[in-house]
Amino acid sequence: MKRIVLFVICLTAALGYSQNSLFYEKSPVFKVCDSVPVEQLKSCFNFTLNTFLFENFKSPQVVEEESYQGDVKVLFEVDKEGTFKVLYIDAIYDELKAETQRVFEALPKVQPATYNGKPTFVQYSVSIAIPLTAPVRKTNVVKTVEALSETDSLNATLSQEYDVLEQGLKPYENLEYNSQLNVPFTHSYYARFDDEMNAIGTNSHTAAKPFIYSDVARYYDIKAEKENLAKDTDTWFGRKLFNEHLVEVQGEDYWFTVDPIIDLQVGKDTEADFNSTWNNTRGVNIQAGLGKRFNLTASVYESQGRFAEYFNQYAESLKAFGPDPAIIPGRGIAKRFKDDAYDYPVAEAYLSYTPADFLNIQFGHGKNFIGDGYRSLLQSDVSSPYPFLKLNATFWKIKYTSTWMWLKDVRDEVVVDKAFLTKYMANHYLSWNVSKRLNIGLFESVIWTNSNERGFDVNYLNPIIFFRAIEFQTGQGAGNAILGLTSKYKWNNKVNLYGQFILDEFSLSDVTGGEKSWKNKFGFQLGAKYFNAFNVDNLLLQAEYNRVRPYVYSHNTQVLNYANFNQPMAHLWGANFKELVLIGRYHYKRWFGDAKFIIGQRGLDFNTDEDNFSYGGNIYRDYNDRNADTGIVVGQGNTTNSFMTEIQAGYVLNPVTNLKLFTNIIYRDYNPDVTTASTQSSNTLWFSLGVRTDIFNWYNDF
Repeated sequence: MKRIVLFVICLTAALGYSQNSLFYEKSPVFKVCDSVPVEQLKSCFNFTLNTFLFENFKSPQVVEEESYQGDVKVLFEVDKEGTFKVLYIDAIYDELKAETQRVFEALPKVQPATYNGKPTFVQYSVSIAIPLTAPVRKTNVVKTVEALSETDSLNATLSQEYDVLEQGLKPYENLEYNSQLNVPFTHSYYARFDDEMNAIGTNSHTAAKPFIYSDVARYYDIKAEKENLAKDTDTWFGRKLFNEHLVEVQGEDYWFTVDPIIDLQVGKDTEADFNSTWNNTRGVNIQAGLGKRFNLTASVYESQGRFAEYFNQYAESLKAFGPDPAIIPGRGIAKRFKDDAYDYPVAEAYLSYTPADFLNIQFGHGKNFIGDGYRSLLQSDVSSPYPFLKLNATFWKIKYTSTWMWLKDVRDEVVVDKAFLTKYMANHYLSWNVSKRLNIGLFESVIWTNSNERGFDVNYLNPIIFFRAIEFQTGQGAGNAILGLTSKYKWNNKVNLYGQFILDEFSLSDVTGGEKSWKNKFGFQLGAKYFNAFNVDNLLLQAEYNRVRPYVYSHNTQVLNYANFNQPMAHLWGANFKELVLIGRYHYKRWFGDAKFIIGQRGLDFNTDEDNFSYGGNIYRDYNDRNADTGIVVGQGNTTNSFMTEIQAGYVLNPVTNLKLFTNIIYRDYNPDVTTASTQSSNTLWFSLGVRTDIFNWYNDF
C-alpha cells in the first residue's frame, strides 16, 4: 500500500515537472555548481546530491547480514532557505530509514530554487540503490515537483496546504483510550477491569453502561493492556493483523481509525434438519476524535446467517409486519436468504460530546444497559438498536443518567400506511456512592405513544422531573411508568454483592392482602461476583438469581409495553419467570475461556382454543386477558423448565479491534408441561467455531 502511495507521488512529481519546467528559472544550487551554466544547474544538482549520498551513506549491518538488494525511496524538499527536509521514506528496514534521515540531515545548505527571481521551495523524489552504486553524471535519476512562489497568486499559496497537512501527521498514539468514546460493551471484556472499577474506596459508578474510555482510564490502563499484549512483528501485515487498527491517522487536533468487522463462523445443531449453521458478517467500524471533547463512531454490518433451530424459531416468532420472515434477536429485521437462512443488515453510530468535565452528551443509534449483573430488570441490551439521546452528569459521589429513546412497535395491528408505530421512552437513573462500600441507585422510566398527536411529549424532556407525577397529569393511560432500585455492596476487594428491584404497579392493600394479587407486579435480582477467585488471577465467578412476577412490563394498552421491535427492553424472558445464572470467566494474555449455566422456570401461555388466557409471561399480551385476579404465582400457565450451558474458549488475534478466534458449545434442554403450536420441547447441542470482531453482546439463552 505504501509503495503505491509513493508511486502516485512520484508520478505526480514527474508530471508536475514536465508541465512547469518552462517557468522554472533556477534549480537549487550546490556551492560546487556556482560556476556552471544555468541550463546545466539541474544535472549538476542531481549529480552532486547523488555523489553525497554515495559517499556518506553507511549500509546498516542488517543489510549486510541478510544480503539485501533493493532500494530506499525518499521524498524530500529544499525549502526557501535552501535546507533539505525529508518528507517521507519507504524502506524495508527501520535501520535504512534511520540512516537515510541521518544522511539528509548532514547535507549542507544550498542556494534555494527561485521563481521569477524570488526564492521558493521544491520537492524531489530519489531512489537510493542498495547496494550503493556510484552516480553517473549524465544519468538523470531525480524527478522534481515544483511549487510557485508566495507572490505569484493566492492559488499558489494555497497549493501548499495539502503538503502542510501531510507534514502535520503524527504517529498514532492510541488516543481512543482516553477519549469520550464508549468502551464496546461485552460482558466478557468488561470482566477484565470489573475488579479495578469496584475496589473499596473508588468513587466509580458501574451500573450505567457502556462506559466511556476516559472514565475507565482512572482505574484501569486499557492502553497499557493493549501494548503489553502486542506481538513482536516487523511487517506491516503482521502489525495490522495482531496489534493495530487497519488505518490509523493522527494530526494536531484530530484522529481517526478504520477497521473491518467480521463474524465468520460455521457450526452444527444436532436437532436441526439442515446440515450446518453459519454466519457471515462483513462490515466496517470508524472511530474519530475532533479536538479533546468531541468523538464519534459508526459501525455498518452486512450479514447472512442460519442458526440453531431453536434460535431460528425464536427469530421467526418475532416477525414484524411485512414480507420479511424474522427479526434476528438483538440485531434487526431479516430478509429471507436462499431457502432457510436470513439476511440482516445493521447500522450503529453515535456522537459523544463532553462540554464540561462533569457532563457527557451522546446522540446516536445503539443500545444501553443499566445494572451490575449479567441480566438487567431495568434496561438491557437484548433488543434491536434504537435512536437515543443520553446525558451523563457526574459530580461529588453521584452519577446521574438521563436517556430518551425512540422505539418501534412493529406488530401488524399497529402499522399504518406500512409504517411502524413509534413510541417513546425516557429513563432517569441516579447512582449514589453512599460510602466506600455501598452504592444505591434510583431508577424511573416511562413509555408513551403519539396519542392525541402529542408526539415526543416535552413534559418528559426535563432530566430531573418525576415521571410518575407527569404520567398522572397527562391522563390515565397516557403512559406506562416503572420504578426501580439498585444496590451494590463491596464486601471486600474480591467480593461484590449486587441487586435490583423493579416495580411496575403498586397497590398496598393487594400487597398486604396475602391473596397473591395480579397487581403485585414486581421483580428482583440478587447477585454476587468473586474476583480473582481462589487467588487465581483473572478468574471471575458470578452467581445471579432473577425473579419477575407475571404481568410486569405489560399494559392494558398494548403499545405501552416495555418492549422494542417485538423484544423486551429489560430481561430477555419478559416476565413470569425465575432464573439462576452461574458464570465463570478467565483470561491469560490473549487466551480466554467463559462458561455459563442457566437454570430457569417460565410460565408461558397455552394459546389454544380451550385456553387462550394471558398468564403474564408475554409482555405483548393485554393483562386484561389474565386468567385470574388472585392466586397469581411465578411459573403459572404452561410451566416450562429450561437448562442451558454455554462454553466458549478462544484466542484474541488483535486486542485493539477485539478480533477473536473462538469455539462455542451450547447445550439447551427446554421442557414445557404441554406441547403446543407456540411452545415445543427442545433438546439442542449446538457447536460453532469461527473468527469474530467481538464488540457487542450476543444472547443465545432465550
